[in-house]
Amino acid sequence: MLIPRDARLVFSRAQIDRAIEALAGQINQHLAGTETVVLTVMQGGLVFAGHLLPQLTFPLQLDYVHATRYRGELSGEAVRWLAKPHTPLRDQRILLLDDIHDQGFTLENIVAWCRSQGAAQVLSAVLLRKRHQRERSEYLPDYAALEVGDDYVFGFGMDKHHRWRNLDGVYRVIDPAEAS
Repeated sequence: MLIPRDARLVFSRAQIDRAIEALAGQINQHLAGTETVVLTVMQGGLVFAGHLLPQLTFPLQLDYVHATRYRGELSGEAVRWLAKPHTPLRDQRILLLDDIHDQGFTLENIVAWCRSQGAAQVLSAVLLRKRHQRERSEYLPDYAALEVGDDYVFGFGMDKHHRWRNLDGVYRVIDPAEAS
């Protein structure tokens, strides 16, 4: 597959697979034997969820939410809800699956909404957690497969201008000076 010229590999498919396997082990240990509603955060969380779900060993129901701040941009402000789950959340244990925890605003809003629906517990797992000091939320995911620096990343479900979600690794956009 053709890779954008302004990109450098951050995590290979093999590294991602190992990290997701380790993450599944942690989640399975914590949620063993408990019925859980797993909500995939669309669209970015789809690929991550597709690789994690077959490794989860507890009984679960699967649904999705579609809430976004970005709408094709590199950043955004207010969370916009495009779809809410059809599964009733009252008295349920919820596990949210998302692609990345950047500033935490989107996940924080989804968690708050799940709680407002009467969820008994809301946990979250992300493929990537960014390391930076720009958090605009105090919410941190319960699980993160990998950590990444404060770069714009894409691939493995995450997009760059609506493209490249299908890359089997995670890439970062590089500075033009770094490209030469």
